[in-house]
Amino acid sequence: QVQLVESGGGLVQAGGSLRLSCAASGRTFSSYAMGWFRQAPGKEREFVAAIMSSGSTTKYADSVKGRFTISRENAKNTVYMQMNSLKPEDTAIYYCAANSYNLLAINRHLYAYWGQGTQVTVSS
Repeated sequence: QVQLVESGGGLVQAGGSLRLSCAASGRTFSSYAMGWFRQAPGKEREFVAAIMSSGSTTKYADSVKGRFTISRENAKNTVYMQMNSLKPEDTAIYYCAANSYNLLAINRHLYAYWGQGTQVTVSS
């Protein structure tokens, strides 16, 4: 069982930066691949980024490639997402999630554990 708590969201102007954190409970955090997803009003939840359990490999949605960076510190049971050059279309609730398959999965149904989400709002 893994419990996830996101933090770091907020209001930022276009072109600005934010760093999201996701703190996980449980001793098995280092065995899970982690992902970030987002959901804008009226839209489905979409994949943003994922990272393997070791942190060695990452995957990004095309819409954020080159602007967002996912990373993790297994010793702190935490995964991060640095978001730079933010755009108004990045506005959404951001969720972190864990999958026990250790896959860089873009399918949200493969993630068994989810946080409550953190709001990111980018003003133009």
